[in-house]
Amino acid sequence: MIDNKKEILEFPVGFYEKLCEDFSINFQMNRFYNWTNDHEMLQEMREVSSKINSYSEYIDEFLNLAQKAMNKDKKLRAAYYFRGAEFYMEEKNPIKQSTRKKFISLMNEYYNIDKNQHYYIPYENGQLSAYRFSPKVSKGTIVLFGGFDSYIEELFSICIILKDFGYDVVCFDGPGQGMALEESKIPLTHEWEKPVKTILDFFDLDDVTLMGLSLGGYLVIRAAAFENRVKRVIANDICSNFYDVILRQLEPSFREKLNILMKNNNENEVNSIFEKLINKSLMLKWAVMQGMHITGTNTPYKFIKIMMHYNTNEISSLVSQDVLLLAAQEDHYIPLNQFFEQSKMLTNVKSLTTRLFTRKENAQNHCQVGNIGLSIEVMVNWIQQMELKSSRSN
Repeated sequence: MIDNKKEILEFPVGFYEKLCEDFSINFQMNRFYNWTNDHEMLQEMREVSSKINSYSEYIDEFLNLAQKAMNKDKKLRAAYYFRGAEFYMEEKNPIKQSTRKKFISLMNEYYNIDKNQHYYIPYENGQLSAYRFSPKVSKGTIVLFGGFDSYIEELFSICIILKDFGYDVVCFDGPGQGMALEESKIPLTHEWEKPVKTILDFFDLDDVTLMGLSLGGYLVIRAAAFENRVKRVIANDICSNFYDVILRQLEPSFREKLNILMKNNNENEVNSIFEKLINKSLMLKWAVMQGMHITGTNTPYKFIKIMMHYNTNEISSLVSQDVLLLAAQEDHYIPLNQFFEQSKMLTNVKSLTTRLFTRKENAQNHCQVGNIGLSIEVMVNWIQQMELKSSRSN
């Protein structure tokens, strides 16, 4: 474990707009840089960006950069280059799994993760992967997870920072994520209370803060609605309707047409439309590819049909805990109106705190890429405020 706070990386401040002409790839480059705060990595990505016009070119460049980092013994940099390359690999790519394993191995090595900190937890016909970071004296327990595309190892830096603030931290990959997906082949489920129950039971946890990132903003609301051992809820970012997230990636002229086709269960035409659209948009191509992978489906229609369940409209009124909602003003995935709609739907919560991050804070992007440190500060301050309020009421 890294116990010296000077060794814990600080998050950079600033979003770099021109790492790549394609905004979706540019965002992912910024994302992986944000986890390292490695300025040499930033310069290296700038130098290769002109060569990237497709996913295959991106993958090749990042694999080359990963090897160069390995040659320099820059483990964290190499880890995120491997992760960056794997991010855009299709499921059938013959080196996807070996690249994923290199990323995980390097992250464990860099952060000195002891084998006793890693848990394999039985779930359905496979296993969930979880890690635990425990301080000498605990202020409380935080359980966290990612969303549509993250590996839990990607979030080690957040876990260690929270541990150093005095919290016992359990992080895990649930169905459709990380090891549960890639090795146990467990697809994503909208009934997120089920994996959360498994985790809480396994570690015998009660009175926890539950934190979900990205699509985890939906998953955390869903779990909290059905799990009373969750006392505090952090949605970072909000995600109240994933179908609208999909619609946002389409030209406005196609949105109403898709609504009608989905309502009429016109599977063949939906698939035909998406076959044409994904050739015009790298972001849409990746979103559909990743969506089919995590849901275990084989057509865009089937993926979209499943994701229509990811809607908090029917469950928000069941949430009774203290809730913190975070959103980014210029999030290119999640429409900003969901921030306000989710706030209005939480009619029975114990308390509700909302925080909108802006361009002036360099935190206007999805999950505050550009100023992740600020979002951690906001979340920790909120947890401490809730603890103080609870102690006063007792």
